Amino acid sequence: MADTTNNANSASAIREGSEADRTLVIERVFKAPPEKVFAAWTNPEILVKWWGPEGFGTPEHEMDVREGGAWRTVMRNDKGEDHVVSGVYRDISPAKRLVLTWAWEQPDGSRGHETLVELTFEPAGDGTRMRLVQRLFETVEGRDNHRMGWDSSFNCLEQVFA
Repeated sequence: MADTTNNANSASAIREGSEADRTLVIERVFKAPPEKVFAAWTNPEILVKWWGPEGFGTPEHEMDVREGGAWRTVMRNDKGEDHVVSGVYRDISPAKRLVLTWAWEQPDGSRGHETLVELTFEPAGDGTRMRLVQRLFETVEGRDNHRMGWDSSFNCLEQVFA
C-alpha cells in the first residue's frame, strides 16, 4: 500500500478513467467468524499482527474506534522507511460494516488525497466473506498499487486466523 496516489506524472493523469475505473473491489474469505474478522480491523492488539503488506511492521497506531473517531497507522518497511496513513471512522456496525477515510501523510506532515474504504463482513460457511471497496482514487495506477498492498496485507491477515 505504498503511497503513489499523489505521484501523477502529469495533470492529465489526475482523475484518469471513470469513477468505476478508479474504484477498487476485493473480496476474500477468512477462516474466522465475522466478529473476529471485524475485530482484526478495530482491536489494536490484533491489527498489529497483520496490518501492512508482507515485510512491513506497524510500530505505531492510534485508533479511536467510534463514528467520527480518528485513526492513524505507521507502517515501516524492511529498509526502515515509514509510510503513514490516517483517516476517520465514518460508519461502524460491529461484525457487519466498517467505513473509514484513508489518506497518506505527505513528507511535510499534511494529508494527501483522501479515499473512502467500505468493508462488509458476511458469514460464509465456517468463515467470513470480507468485501473491501475503496473509492475516489485519483488514478487507475493509484488503485492498482493499493490492490497490491491490500492483497499482501490480507495474506498477512489470513495468517492471524491460521
